[in-house]
Amino acid sequence: MVLLLSVILTLGVSWAQEQEIKHGSLYNENKYKSYFPAAIGTWFYYSCKDNFVTHSGNYWDYITCTQEGWSPAVQCRRKCIFNYLENGVSPQHEKEYMEGESLRVNCHADYTFPDQQTSMTCTEDGWSPPPVCRVKYCGMPVFANATAVITGARFGVNDTLDYKCLDGYENRDGKKAGSMVCGEDGWTHLPTCYKSTEKCERPPSISNADFTSLPLAVYPPGSRIEYQCLPYYELRGSKYVTCNEGKWSEPPRCIDPCVISEQNMNKNNIRLKGKDDTTYYVKTGDLVEFVCKSGHTAATSQQSFQVVCGEGTLEYPRCE
Repeated sequence: MVLLLSVILTLGVSWAQEQEIKHGSLYNENKYKSYFPAAIGTWFYYSCKDNFVTHSGNYWDYITCTQEGWSPAVQCRRKCIFNYLENGVSPQHEKEYMEGESLRVNCHADYTFPDQQTSMTCTEDGWSPPPVCRVKYCGMPVFANATAVITGARFGVNDTLDYKCLDGYENRDGKKAGSMVCGEDGWTHLPTCYKSTEKCERPPSISNADFTSLPLAVYPPGSRIEYQCLPYYELRGSKYVTCNEGKWSEPPRCIDPCVISEQNMNKNNIRLKGKDDTTYYVKTGDLVEFVCKSGHTAATSQQSFQVVCGEGTLEYPRCE
């Protein structure tokens, strides 16, 4: 809820009308709304939203109508927590800072704050800048099966480094060369060059299953693809296949469910226990219970009325 507060003068007497308590609300606001306009000396309890504190620091504080206006003028101030500095020196214990307060930060070597700043300030919207140290520059990466086209010790943010794969090798895109960019968090990616003979073609399709991601034409070694069975089909084996030395690992199987039809139940004078006599799908390994239809008696053993679905097939009991 929002309380509106402003001061006006009428016939030499001061009153207060409604204006916003930013980031807070008046205690029992609906009840006390009728008290406005309020006279000089009138006061009300209020509280602040999460991450904001009252003028006194207590959960409940009060505002007072004065000749100059509402006091305190700023009812809710931001509270910032400092407990972690990414890529920098974090405090041993959590610390609290109030809106307007600043603190110095220490980034690790090769990292810096934006625009070479050395401090951050608690503002109404939180820390400014955020407690994250960015890369100052990128060092020469270590390549696997590749070499840099140019050499250097340091690369600034947004600098590009070209590389080429060794003879007989190619990158994930199937090319012999590529480039990488020094970003605020380091190199955008490190090149992976592999033997052309180690790549895998499109993974094998299996019945009653889909890939969880769009398949590619070519995959580098170490790639992993996930399968997902259609509804009611039971997955057997690992749901993942992995590319290794040009071949995919053994794919899983999706086992057929049992389809219990009304026609087969009518033929055997039975029905599903506790369910409507309509088409019903059962996963492999699940138990199904039948009972005789009204006016019929069991012609098979009592145990036969509890059937386990076995890879798409089950044996119906019979009533006469």
